[in-house]
Amino acid sequence: MNAKTVDVALIGGGIMSATLGALIKQLQPDWSIQVYERLGEVAQESSNPWNNAGTGHAGLCELNYMPEAPDGSVEPSKAVAINEQFQVSLQFWAYMVASKMLDAPTTFINSTPHMTFVWGEANVEYLRKRYAVLKDQPLFAGMEYSEDPDVIAQWTPLLMDGRTGDEPIAATRITSGTDVDYGSLTKQLFNFITENGAKLRTGTQVTSVKKLHNGHWRLQMRDMVGNTPHSITAKFVFVGAGGGALSLLQSAGIKEAKGFGGFPISGQFLRTTNPALVARHQAKVYGKASVGAPPMSVPHLDTRVVDGEKSLLFGPFAGFTPKFLKEGSWFDLPGSIRLNNIFPMLAVGATNLDLLKYLIGELMASPQKKLDALREFFPEAQHEDWELITAGQRVQVMKSDPKKVGVLQFGTEVIASADGTIAGLLGASPGASVSVPVMLDVLKRCFPTEFAGWEPEIKKMIPSFGTRLSDNPATAKKSFAASAKALKLST
Repeated sequence: MNAKTVDVALIGGGIMSATLGALIKQLQPDWSIQVYERLGEVAQESSNPWNNAGTGHAGLCELNYMPEAPDGSVEPSKAVAINEQFQVSLQFWAYMVASKMLDAPTTFINSTPHMTFVWGEANVEYLRKRYAVLKDQPLFAGMEYSEDPDVIAQWTPLLMDGRTGDEPIAATRITSGTDVDYGSLTKQLFNFITENGAKLRTGTQVTSVKKLHNGHWRLQMRDMVGNTPHSITAKFVFVGAGGGALSLLQSAGIKEAKGFGGFPISGQFLRTTNPALVARHQAKVYGKASVGAPPMSVPHLDTRVVDGEKSLLFGPFAGFTPKFLKEGSWFDLPGSIRLNNIFPMLAVGATNLDLLKYLIGELMASPQKKLDALREFFPEAQHEDWELITAGQRVQVMKSDPKKVGVLQFGTEVIASADGTIAGLLGASPGASVSVPVMLDVLKRCFPTEFAGWEPEIKKMIPSFGTRLSDNPATAKKSFAASAKALKLST
């Protein structure tokens, strides 16, 4: 058995582990890092560009970040907070590009206007209110609003092709939005850390994590080919294994993971590479979710740029499978059930009947129904132009709550042990877009003594660190201009 001890073990070859590794390599370059990925290469699950929509989530177009309250009001704080977080990611990526630690920015991020598009008088009224609340927010500067079909057709012609003009419509647009190839970004980050001493082992599954008497962690693993067992000892462990994180945090036995469950949701997209269609839609356009639909299932018609090639995606169409990973096991969900999480999980099922009804409807949806959903955005869509692709698995967090037996939580959640020697990430969107601030939070929680000494270096990488850009319009403008220049983005 291998008795080697490393400073940091990263489990999972996705954007979160890659980001944490890249931060540590710059803040504490003398620490040894070992990365384990179950599949044959990194960025093959949720970080793969075809397993996500590539949206640089900044709250610019995602209506689920600003739901309408029962009294009709619209509150911007969540959208603003997510935009603040995305600005941190942008600053870090810009720093790494400027420092030649990443390749040319167009290999992983490209300017793509972010739009919302709604129809029906009630939805139009909601969008008016949303725009009125956001237009003067510093991080949303430049947002436009229109109910004029001719203006919307100028923004993206595909939306208006074939519309009769009988129904009220409205749209917002902001040109500073982005499309991000998180697969390419993840690979480049791993290239950076391995070129600077980190070790990456693919085709290796970590099967358990156990704490030793000296406070370190013993990782048991096996090769996917040959089943050869291995073990390693780590002073700090980060579980960035996407849907596979829950079972490993459970195996670690930390009390902070108790009460957590996972609800897996699969997804599909319609995709076209027809140049004539791609040329007529240069934007990511989000609509409103169906009643009962999870936030990650908000319909959107998106420009994608992957390996330099443009295409369009529409979806997602949600589904259900007990797998926690796209390349996972049918026993993932039942295997995650414990005495400490079964009641919160059952409570979530009982109180989210709209979600269950929605998922059943999605599972039964015919190809024609999927095309009809696309035609609400693009009325002249033809079946022969589009192919159905399967996206990655998302595992929504279920957990106990002081006010309820259990709640279904959307978004991401960091779980860390009290002593800071192990941490992991659960949840989904906005996920990759906020990977940098989330990993900085992991470092602050797990290394409180070292963090104060790291802050000057962090501020070199992320000038706005420790402040809120939305509190200072001039600083916000200057910050985004600097990031946009380095990343070759529109402002």
